[in-house]
Amino acid sequence: MTANIKNQNPMARVLSLRDFRLLFAGTATSLLGDQFTLIATPWLVLQLTQDPMALGIVLALEGIPRALFMLLGGAITDKFSPRSVMLTASILRFLLTALLAVLVFLNIAQIWMIYLIGLIFGIIAGFAVPAENSIVPMLVKEDDLQAGNSIIMGVTQLAGFVGPTVAGLLIGAFASSNMGIILAFLIDAATFVVSASTLWMIHSETRSIDQETKSEESLWKAIQAGIQFLWADRPLRLMFIVLMSVNFLLMGPLMVGIPVLADRRLPEGAAAFGLLMSAFAGGNLVGFLVAGSLPHPPAAYMSSILVTVIGSFGVVVGALGFLNNTWVDFSLLALTGLGNGYIAILLFTWIQTRTPKDRLGRMMSLVTFSSTGLVPISQALAGLISKWDLTMLFALAGSLVLLVTIWMA
Repeated sequence: MTANIKNQNPMARVLSLRDFRLLFAGTATSLLGDQFTLIATPWLVLQLTQDPMALGIVLALEGIPRALFMLLGGAITDKFSPRSVMLTASILRFLLTALLAVLVFLNIAQIWMIYLIGLIFGIIAGFAVPAENSIVPMLVKEDDLQAGNSIIMGVTQLAGFVGPTVAGLLIGAFASSNMGIILAFLIDAATFVVSASTLWMIHSETRSIDQETKSEESLWKAIQAGIQFLWADRPLRLMFIVLMSVNFLLMGPLMVGIPVLADRRLPEGAAAFGLLMSAFAGGNLVGFLVAGSLPHPPAAYMSSILVTVIGSFGVVVGALGFLNNTWVDFSLLALTGLGNGYIAILLFTWIQTRTPKDRLGRMMSLVTFSSTGLVPISQALAGLISKWDLTMLFALAGSLVLLVTIWMA
């Protein structure tokens, strides 16, 4: 029996674990529900104000505190446990989402209420995200960690595919009233109940931290210790710098440049935009699945894989400024997504296995911050450059990524 388990595909081996299945079920359900609120909230804001700037304020109020509270959230995760932080976050998110549904149902929702709820959502996310990125190593063996990460990240990508379409159809079916928005919020609230229930039933979460030390260490000292650990570990420090640099150079041009490219240069217009974003997202999903199914590459090959894949990112992004064929762009972005999904799993797993479990929450908060902290600045700069010269945006981003690749090599 033991031999059969060892010979299983690593993804099947992970899914044979009761507590991981509970995590997977709760995560998948909650992520799908999140897509309903993701669609319903902008629709509600625009109905209340008819002002795109108000929508921008809501998004900023969610995004800024998420980034600001990320390090504190990591320290809280290490002080208690990923499961307890996620359980608390699910309960609070249920209350907020249910409140949104009630406000809309009673027809008393006002924009300041949406601002306040968005701010609270952002603060909760600052605590929840490090916990969500830290729980898998507590439930699966190190040999299966890559497969566990690929399943969780893969279902995240899949929910992003399915959820918005279903939510849009639901809200559109009640276009003459707010009933679609109310139902969307209620569905999301129900998924948080499922998430909280599955987290409550998880029992095998392991901890490797002394309880007395954990209670005596102040949060500020815990945050300092996490940063010092990262900076003292040269490979981790270099990876942190690379992640921050590449995400800063690529996320703005991709998120801002691709819709502008579709609008200005591709004959299919909005349809081309949807195709290109689907290509990148679909490539990511395939990359996650490939990484979860294959064994982790030998350490000697990791550097070469990273240099090759990140270098190819630079080439593809630079080429987008000169290629005006939708299907060529589609193919390139699909391959880029595949590479991105594959190395995302490799790096995520490598960082988790290299970090002691009692510091995992803080480390994952730093990694998440390196991936997302500078994205708003990247988007703003991309918007300015694309307004001036779209080809320059892609060429400059691609060239700078290639310089980072040369530095890595």
